[in-house]
Amino acid sequence: MDIKKIAKLAHLEITEEEVALYTPQMASIVGYVEQLNELDTENIEPAIGGLTPEGAATDTIRADVPHESLGQKLALDQAPSAVEGHFQVPKVL
Repeated sequence: MDIKKIAKLAHLEITEEEVALYTPQMASIVGYVEQLNELDTENIEPAIGGLTPEGAATDTIRADVPHESLGQKLALDQAPSAVEGHFQVPKVL
């Protein structure tokens, strides 16, 4: 596993000491994950993270009761950075 390449893709600066530290750790993690390929999943039905078929009932923790919305002023009141009535967030490229 090329730790330097992963660090570059993640825009991280990494020292040679960190490369030496993380290389065996990453190899261990990858080796553990590769063990999953050895499992016999032939008779296992695929599952989709808790989704239910359309129209099927789902268990709920609380009643789905409509409430009044917060409104723009109250929602932005505690925002760390609000500009012209909107949340300001870092640019994502």
